[in-house]
Amino acid sequence: MKLIGMLDSPYVRRVAISARQLGIDLQHDAVSVFRHFEQFQQINPVVKAPTLVLDDGEVLMDSTLIIDYLEALAGPAKSLMPDDLKQRARALRVIGLALAACEKSVQLYYERNLRPAEIQYQPWIERVEGQLAAAYSALEQALEQQPLVGGASIAQDGITVAVAWSFTNLVVPDQVDAKRCPRIAEFTEQAEKLEAFIATPIT
Repeated sequence: MKLIGMLDSPYVRRVAISARQLGIDLQHDAVSVFRHFEQFQQINPVVKAPTLVLDDGEVLMDSTLIIDYLEALAGPAKSLMPDDLKQRARALRVIGLALAACEKSVQLYYERNLRPAEIQYQPWIERVEGQLAAAYSALEQALEQQPLVGGASIAQDGITVAVAWSFTNLVVPDQVDAKRCPRIAEFTEQAEKLEAFIATPIT
């Protein structure tokens, strides 16, 4: 199977790390949706990263849906999600918040770097900044109530939080402050030392 996309995308990196934690070997093709648009288009006409090309040629997209497929492939014994319904709901909430942080970080990056300054809409930017801050504030509170499992047993919620925090720090570092989110920052620092993260560097 081939994973298509750049690791500076939190969605691509999330899939790559999850696959390693699940014990699934993926071939990674670093194809950019920007620099290699036509090449990516030949693989997936939608040009959406991440894209997963299965061995039979079937093409999947969207990190959450790809991970769902990988989970089924690995089997329940290797799942990165808890079986307990209450803990699963908590994990899904944490994952949702982290993905929201990724989405808002992407929006801010695009607004700042792709849209000409003279047509940037400040009220929209402030709204997105507020949403990003709210996502990380809620995540910090969630980690205060119940710490994430780290180390070799890191699960999908921990993977997604660490990937999101590293990504935001890469593309809009002025929007995050480790002093305001010490639990997220510390957890991410430790996660980035894990083999699965080191093998899939963000840059």
